[in-house]
Amino acid sequence: MSLIEISHITKVYTLGEVEVHALRDLSMNVGQGEFLAIMGPSGSGKSTCMNILGCLDKPTSGTYILDGINVTEKKLPDLAEVRNKKIGFVFQGFNLLSRTTALENVELPMVYSAVSDEHRKERAMDALKKVGLESRSHHVPSQLSGGQQQRVAIARALVNDAPIIFADEPTGNLDTKTSHEVMSLFSKLNSELNKTVILITHEQDIADYAKRIMRFLDGRLVEDKQNKNRTMP
Repeated sequence: MSLIEISHITKVYTLGEVEVHALRDLSMNVGQGEFLAIMGPSGSGKSTCMNILGCLDKPTSGTYILDGINVTEKKLPDLAEVRNKKIGFVFQGFNLLSRTTALENVELPMVYSAVSDEHRKERAMDALKKVGLESRSHHVPSQLSGGQQQRVAIARALVNDAPIIFADEPTGNLDTKTSHEVMSLFSKLNSELNKTVILITHEQDIADYAKRIMRFLDGRLVEDKQNKNRTMP
């Protein structure tokens, strides 16, 4: 069974009297352990797709089955629990709390999971070890480089052991060398922990780390292929 099953998804935004068709009849399946890159120009629908796949938004029509759960039948407030259990997010801007240590930032998703303080710290430290940052656990974001901040964000995405990591332009604020270090880490998490990684990017060299590449244009999926030129970490 696919981890993600999307059937005939349409998303229409109404701006005054104008209807904007952000997604048009999208169908796709993603299996456990895939590493997928979604590409496309601005306005192509890739960010709308990410928001729906990440249970941050609901489609206008169509069906979305996430790990056996029909999330299109759930109301937006009920999707928070699904997100917390099934999905870890990594964003371009890191989204770390500035006055909070790396360890405390990683602990945050567990605050909503009724995990005891002791187990929160233990699991957060384990996640930081997975990204090679256990020695920086008590540093605040301003004491960390951009690459280290993104590693903290990745640890936070891992801490609840969600099967899926969504990465939205995760290298957008990083230099070339650090970008490839971060992408090598995503590859490692995919291959060693069998995490399903879904990446949004407009950069071909970043997308080339993925095993599969989809391209969107004008709200439609126009290409879906295995990546024969994959960059290996």
